Amino acid sequence: MNAVFGLGRYLYAVPFIVFGLFHFMSAKDMAGMVPIPGGEIWVYLTGLAHIAAAVSIIIGKMDKLGTALLGLMLLIFALSIHLPGVINSGGEDPGAMSNFLKDTMLAGAAWMYAGSMAKDNAVIG
Repeated sequence: MNAVFGLGRYLYAVPFIVFGLFHFMSAKDMAGMVPIPGGEIWVYLTGLAHIAAAVSIIIGKMDKLGTALLGLMLLIFALSIHLPGVINSGGEDPGAMSNFLKDTMLAGAAWMYAGSMAKDNAVIG
């Protein structure tokens, strides 16, 4: 059973690599969603952050820091990008609500990983 549970690390990490690559492939399109100036640069930086967090999870180096920061980034996305979409649609846009819930859930999972599964406590004890 531990072998099956061990797959969880990869099932969690690999989609973040894909999300990160999407940020690089669609930076111009995503830039309009960024609620602060410098949209395209932020898209590239957050794409890189997705990939870095995933790599830290897979290799087990700096994974506590990586998942703690990933959780923070995802919660910021949920509150600053997706929640306004939910509010502006009056709750009528299921895509906006799904994205809000997805990022909130993934942030919680990142923090659970940091608190219970992370191997490298070098930066955050």
